[in-house]
Amino acid sequence: MDLSIVVNGITFPNPFLLGSGPPGTNARVIAKSYDAGWGGAVAKTISLESAKVVNVVPRYGKLRSKTSGEVIGFENIELISDRPIDVWLEEFRQIKKDYPKHILIASIMEEFEKSRWQELTRMVQDTGVDAFELNFSCPHGMTERKMGSEMGEHPDLTEEVTGWVAEVSNIPVWAKMTPNITNIKEPSLAAVRGGAVGISAINTILSVIGVDLNTLRPMPTVEGHTVPGGYSSQAVRPIALRMVSQLALGLPPHVSISGIGGIEDSHDALEFMLLGSSTVQLCTGVMLHGVKMIDELKAGLEKFMVDKGFDSVQDLVGKSLTYFSTHMDLVQKMKAAKRTKAGEASRDNEWAQKDITEKTAELTSN
Repeated sequence: MDLSIVVNGITFPNPFLLGSGPPGTNARVIAKSYDAGWGGAVAKTISLESAKVVNVVPRYGKLRSKTSGEVIGFENIELISDRPIDVWLEEFRQIKKDYPKHILIASIMEEFEKSRWQELTRMVQDTGVDAFELNFSCPHGMTERKMGSEMGEHPDLTEEVTGWVAEVSNIPVWAKMTPNITNIKEPSLAAVRGGAVGISAINTILSVIGVDLNTLRPMPTVEGHTVPGGYSSQAVRPIALRMVSQLALGLPPHVSISGIGGIEDSHDALEFMLLGSSTVQLCTGVMLHGVKMIDELKAGLEKFMVDKGFDSVQDLVGKSLTYFSTHMDLVQKMKAAKRTKAGEASRDNEWAQKDITEKTAELTSN
């Protein structure tokens, strides 16, 4: 079955992309993902001066289920790429030479200076990459240089910087948005006004993964201290799904969405696509499960399309958006279906007559 999809004029062999981060840390690992069957990759974010980027060890922290030990949350305090820009430029050229039909998206980030953003854009564009993803969303480290989410939290800056890139870019521009904001639509629409034709969402959620009760140190602990970092993995998926659906319902129709956040299998990916994502990106999932997880992603998508009668990947994008409504409308629909008694079952006496867990179960849909 054909799993390809055309997004912003780019034909992706399938909608599954490596998300920007450790899985796209150099040409070798990106090539491994292409060989495994991924439809594209967003390389680790690059800037003009790698010498300013210094990572710490350790820089990851895991949140595990108290019952099974399964990793349900993951925090990182990792910065953007610390590899020289010249090395990246050569690797981009080589990747596009070796894998001309696979999609390579360059993630870029710079300080708030027009000349720097435009210089970086021109340099990277000349390598033959297929699109840009502007990192307006890294929640830690680079914010001290007024980069990442320090831009993405301010719609005026987001619009201005996107405009700088769009002014000199001949390829599609996506903007990657931070969830650490009240209304994700505001900076996203600002990026669109600046010239972005795609929105990637969401990046990680600012967090502290926990505290070591033996040492009293918050984690991950570096020489006894830490900083808040970016929270990812399956625990963030409901938040990401909510924000993606808001974007799908609020952005102009020509703007694509690349969904990100806690995707670990085809079921997760399909949820994002049904809520408006044309492509989906996996980063933490690949870090925990490896690039071979693409086999299940593709098989699951193909089976779903066959079972539900979808002829193309595009046909299922946004299919579930029509079922969002308002609370008032839900009440009216419930009454129209003659379920008034069930709707009024939340009265104080109803809760008092039964165990709270039993009453909660009655009001839960899944």
